[in-house]
Amino acid sequence: MTDQLQRLLTVTGPTASGKTSLAVVLARALGGEIISADSRQVFRGMDLGTGKDLSEYTEGGPAVRHHLIDIHDPGYEYNLYQFQNDFLRAFRSVVSAGRLPILCGGSGLYVDAVVRSFPLSHAPVDAAFRASVAHLSDAELIRRLSSLVALHNHTDTDDRDRLVRALEIQEYALRHPGHHVVMPPMDHLVFAVTFPRDILVRRIEWRLLQRLQSGMVDEVRSLLAAGVPSDRLKRYGLEYRHLTAYLLGECTYGQMYDTLFRDIRRFAKRQMTYLRHMERHGVAIHWLDGRDGTENLASQILRNFF
Repeated sequence: MTDQLQRLLTVTGPTASGKTSLAVVLARALGGEIISADSRQVFRGMDLGTGKDLSEYTEGGPAVRHHLIDIHDPGYEYNLYQFQNDFLRAFRSVVSAGRLPILCGGSGLYVDAVVRSFPLSHAPVDAAFRASVAHLSDAELIRRLSSLVALHNHTDTDDRDRLVRALEIQEYALRHPGHHVVMPPMDHLVFAVTFPRDILVRRIEWRLLQRLQSGMVDEVRSLLAAGVPSDRLKRYGLEYRHLTAYLLGECTYGQMYDTLFRDIRRFAKRQMTYLRHMERHGVAIHWLDGRDGTENLASQILRNFF
């Protein structure tokens, strides 16, 4: 096999949609390996908070090899440019072994950066640039980001630090054309697992309760005890933001649960919005009804596309 027109199968969808389970079944059936597209599952020790369940890759059949999971310690500054480089290394490794690469994850920007091949640069931190935009509101930063070449689009616009960094990277890329990752030509086949909103909300709540009962609070407590700064943990968002606040005494357990459940629901909605955004910008997405079940969905894909 060569990189030229090598098929890349992508399985994505909102949180709690069962995309990993589907990717594992497909990998076993097609002789594939999974390349994770999750911005937080790259960190070791961040398991329950990221929904990382490595048993999914080993239970129910032969173990499925996975890539880009547990590759950095918590606190490491991981970004989209690094992901693109890591993806390319994993992609070439899978292809050279004669296996089918399967991209799986819910970080829409990471998926989009591969599928639409964003030309991202390794932009250094620019203190002067950051000072020049410090007076701008979040809304003004978003408008400025949206006015530039569509490299990042709507990434993490609820986090000012990440928003400034996205703008910094874009403007650097415009000033330094040619200094970016180049994706090889690929034959993309993209699937997204969805559920009606009410069912997805129930799945989100069940999954949240399960993770809390399995020790998610203790996981965050251990990360803090290991020296991961609380402000860094909060920047990882969602579970880590709210559980850190709870452990620091900034809210009660009930307040933590209510706001976390609310924010995960909102996050799932943003994930769906981003997928629609990708579709509007030319990405052909095959939508799958999660109510059909993992095995039936896999059978549909194998029957209709392979």
